[in-house]
Amino acid sequence: MSILLALVRKDLLLFLRNRRAVLMTVAAPILIAAFFGSLFGANARVSQLPIGVADEDGSPLSRQIVDALRADTTIALRELPAAQAEEEVRAGRLRAAFTLPAGFGAAAGRAIFGGPQPEIAVSYDPSQSTALPLVRGLLAQHVTQRVMQSAFGGDPALLSRLRGDIERAGNVDAQRRGDLLAMFDSIARVQAGDAARAAGAAGTASGASGAPPASAPPAAASGASAGRGGLAAPFTLRETAAVGRAATIERAAQGYNSYAHAFAGMGVQFILMQGVEFGVALLLMRRSALWLRLRAAPLTRGHLLGSRLLSGALISAGVFAVLFVVAIAGFGVRILGSLAGLVAIVAAFSLMTAAFGLMIAAIGRSPEATRGLAILATLLLVMVGGAWVPSFLFPPWLQTAAAWTPTHWAVNGLDAMTWRGQPWTEAVLPTLVQLGFAALFAAVALWRFRWDE
Repeated sequence: MSILLALVRKDLLLFLRNRRAVLMTVAAPILIAAFFGSLFGANARVSQLPIGVADEDGSPLSRQIVDALRADTTIALRELPAAQAEEEVRAGRLRAAFTLPAGFGAAAGRAIFGGPQPEIAVSYDPSQSTALPLVRGLLAQHVTQRVMQSAFGGDPALLSRLRGDIERAGNVDAQRRGDLLAMFDSIARVQAGDAARAAGAAGTASGASGAPPASAPPAAASGASAGRGGLAAPFTLRETAAVGRAATIERAAQGYNSYAHAFAGMGVQFILMQGVEFGVALLLMRRSALWLRLRAAPLTRGHLLGSRLLSGALISAGVFAVLFVVAIAGFGVRILGSLAGLVAIVAAFSLMTAAFGLMIAAIGRSPEATRGLAILATLLLVMVGGAWVPSFLFPPWLQTAAAWTPTHWAVNGLDAMTWRGQPWTEAVLPTLVQLGFAALFAAVALWRFRWDE
C-alpha cells in the first residue's frame, strides 16, 4: 500500500511542479464555460441581424413600412437597390433582403379584400437558418399592420376606391360582397363622425348618434367576413436562397449544401490543432539526443524554425486538400466560386497554422504547458471565429472581436469560395489577413523560442 501511495504522490508532485501546465489545465474550462455562459445566458444581448430592403414603390405606405422596420430593435435595416442587396446577401454581409415592388402600396390595400396580391421578393442566406423565419414574422407584422391602418383608418378617397373595386369584382360572391360593402359603409360613418367631433361642429350630438368606436367596425366586420372566408393577406412572398453569384447560379441550382460550411469550420479547427502538434513535437525533440546533434550542426534558429514552418504548412495544405476531395466526392460540396481564390486561402491558412503552432510552443516552453495553452487558444479562436457557433448570435462586442481572429477570415473565405460562389477578388482580403497573422506568429516564435530545455 505504501508503494502505491508513493507512486500517487510522485505523480501529483510532477503535475504540480509544472505551474504553467497546471494554470492552463484550470484556466481552459473556466474561460470556455464563461464564454458560452455569456453567449447564451438570460442577460446576453444578441446583436441586430443585418437586413436589406429595396423600396421600388416609394409610396407613403411603403415608406411607412420601411420606417417601422427601421425602428424595430431586432434588425439593422439597410436600404439598398434590389440587385445590390441581393449581392450583399450572397457575400454574407446581409442575412436577408426583400424588395417592395412598384405599385405595392396601391395593390396591398386591394389585396386584403380579394384583389391580386403583390409579391415581395425575399433573398436569404441559407446558412443562417433563423434569418428567414424572422423576416417572415417582421413582414407579417409590420406590412399587415400598416396596410390595415391605411385601409381602415386612412384616406376616405382610398376607401371609396376600394369600395368601388369590391362592387366591380367578379370573383367575390354576393354574400361576401354584401358584408364588405356594409363594412365600408360602417367605416365611412365612423370617419365622418370622427371628423365632425374633431371640428367641434357636432358637439355631443355625434356621440349620441350611436356610432361605434373607430376600431369596432373593422374588427366586427372582419370577424363577420372571416366566418365567410375572411380578409386575405395583403402580400405573398417569393423566397430565394442566395447561393452562388449570377454567373454560376445555374450550377448552384441544388441549393445550399450545409456540408460546405461544416467541412470548412471543422477543417480549420483540426488543422489548427495539427499545427500545435508540430510545435509540441519540436519541444519533445529538444529533449532528445537529436537536438544536441542539430545544435552542433551549422544551423541557425531561423533554419530550424523555418524548416518546421514550411513542412507544417505543406502537410496542413495536403490535409485540407484531402478534406475537400472527400467533401466533393462524398458529400456533394461544390466550388461555386474561384478555384484560384480557394487555393490561395488554403495556402495562407496552412502557413498561418504552422506559424501558430510554433508560437504556442515558444510561449508554452514545455510540452505539458503547451498542450494546455494550445487547447485554450485553439478552442477560443475556433469559437470566436464562427466555426462552431454562427457569428450573428454573438453579442456586438464579440462580433467586433471576431474580426481580429484569423479563423474568422479563414472560415468566411472558404465559404465565399465554395457555396457562396464569390469571385477571386473576395479571396484577396482573407488571404492577406492570414499571411499577416502568419508573419506575426512567426516573429513571436522566433523571438521567444529557447534553444535549451
